Amino acid sequence: MDFDFALILVVLTFLAALGWVYDRIAFASARKARIAAAQKASGDLPEATLEQLNKENAIVDLCRSLFPVLFVVLILRSFVVEPFQIPSGSMKPTLKIGDFILVNKWHYGFRLPVIGTKVMPLNTPLRGDVVVFKYPQNPSINYIKRVVGLPGDRVRYQNKTLYINGQPQAQTLLEQLPPQNPRLLLMDETLGDVSHQLYRDVSPPRRPGEWVVPEGQYFVMGDNRDNSNDSRFWGFVPDELLVGKAFAVWMHWPDFFTLPSFSDVRTIH
Repeated sequence: MDFDFALILVVLTFLAALGWVYDRIAFASARKARIAAAQKASGDLPEATLEQLNKENAIVDLCRSLFPVLFVVLILRSFVVEPFQIPSGSMKPTLKIGDFILVNKWHYGFRLPVIGTKVMPLNTPLRGDVVVFKYPQNPSINYIKRVVGLPGDRVRYQNKTLYINGQPQAQTLLEQLPPQNPRLLLMDETLGDVSHQLYRDVSPPRRPGEWVVPEGQYFVMGDNRDNSNDSRFWGFVPDELLVGKAFAVWMHWPDFFTLPSFSDVRTIH
């Protein structure tokens, strides 16, 4: 998810608006002058002739046609809902590779497109929210993870159990995969008011870690706990890098050579 479509969309919208405005200022009066001169010389003109004399430049016509479409898409994508595709398995089983998701762009406040400056604060992330954010080590890349630590929290991960301010977050075994010789455990975990599923490998646990979340930042983890590049390895997510809250899967399309599927449309918990 490292394609800066937002910048391209802003540039295209600006160019389309510029072409349309320039036509209104520079070319429209010239077209009117041609029509007036032709009518003065020949009197009433046929409708087809008037249309030909008033015909816009092809580029201007394209700008005029595209501008309202681009403007609406820009507003919707920047402030309302933005689609993303899941490229990795770090959020399995909640999100699979090839899931197309919808992200609420205004839930955590209205931000200006491209630069991301918050102009109207609204909600703050809650423990258990699935969020899209700009990767702190490379903000041109979008990541998706689950919020587990809020500002001021002491987060500890030990023996594959998550502790928040000293309290273990409840986990329940749902299934061993495969049942006879399990390599993966499907667990149910409760974070705040959110109950969600996660994967745990049966491999030995890594060295325990503990972090205190700074003010204005968040600690995030993938639901595929042993196969996720997250805050345990690169640190916290500042509020200014939040993109939005993921709330629904609307399509699954793992690769170009398969057909998209709409059989697993669902909300994200």
